[in-house]
Amino acid sequence: MGFLSATGGTLIGTILPFLVVLTVVVFVHELGHFWVARRTGVAVSVFSIGFGPELLGWNDRKGTRWKLSAIPLGGYVRFIDDADAASRPDGERSQVDGAFQSKGLAARAAVVAAGPAANFLFAIAVLAALFYAFGKPMIAPVAGSVEPDSPAAAAGFAPGDRILSIDGNPIESFADIQRIVMLRNGVSLAIDVDRAGSRLTLHATPRAREIVDGFGEKQIVPVLGLRQTNPTVELRSFGPFGALREAVHETWSIVDSTLSSVAGMFSGRTSTAQISGPIGIARVSGQVAALGLIPLVNLAAILSISIGLINLFPIPMLDGGHLAFYAIEALRGRPLPERAQEIGYGIGFAIVLGLMAFGVLNDIAKIASG
Repeated sequence: MGFLSATGGTLIGTILPFLVVLTVVVFVHELGHFWVARRTGVAVSVFSIGFGPELLGWNDRKGTRWKLSAIPLGGYVRFIDDADAASRPDGERSQVDGAFQSKGLAARAAVVAAGPAANFLFAIAVLAALFYAFGKPMIAPVAGSVEPDSPAAAAGFAPGDRILSIDGNPIESFADIQRIVMLRNGVSLAIDVDRAGSRLTLHATPRAREIVDGFGEKQIVPVLGLRQTNPTVELRSFGPFGALREAVHETWSIVDSTLSSVAGMFSGRTSTAQISGPIGIARVSGQVAALGLIPLVNLAAILSISIGLINLFPIPMLDGGHLAFYAIEALRGRPLPERAQEIGYGIGFAIVLGLMAFGVLNDIAKIASG
């Protein structure tokens, strides 16, 4: 009975929130493709949430099969001339009425880019609504204490210092400090602080070490050694336009941090342990869901940004890979040979599969170490 209770608790508390969030984000992404495809005259044969065997579905009046499939870890829109769910072209059907490949280069690029664009717009709309309705809580960027033998201690930080800017970037919350520091391992930072009304500049070099985050997960990240002691939470309120502006800024900050983190992984400054797979995302979804509906909605916005951005990476099989092929087509004046595209899709499949496997291994390692 205890096992059944634990299993049911895991299903409701972890897997269900993850599937709800993922389904919403994937639906938004595929709806972007679908909406622009319909408006450019492309015939859509399938709109699927999930992969594998169909669980339930129906046909709309234009012949599109809308379906929910058995493996709820993604989704796809299939055009009438697609060979598979990855939208590889089927040359034999490229000239049928409504074929995607028969459309001009601009129309095809617009259809492909619409998925990530929908993710970004959805995130901005969600964040703007949250900021307008509830404000934006921020922990004041004030050092509660300074860890001994830390970069902050070596730089001369003192309890009560309020961080104003880092390398010229204005700091409004403690999260802003963490966002910058985690991408600057081993890099000297010029940090402007307010100390009892006096402004001074300190220089500190973040150093990587293992920490335990707010969800109990162990991570190796660069830190300064500033601690929050009885943190002051400041709630910023916004009007409708201010909330929209802040949502755009927050979205860009997440995109910028993600790109900087990826660049840091290639250069060795950022640990690849930060890469998570579906297990890690599911665990975070369950932990966030336990905090309430609003944090879960906020997580959906963040995940939407991540999925939109990842899909723009120039990897064949992803939207960015298709856009890269179209860029080459624009430069050449004609599409890449079919064989070259097939090789590209094979490489892209291997990369995506490898990244997923790496993320799962990271997730398992975190669980084992926890």
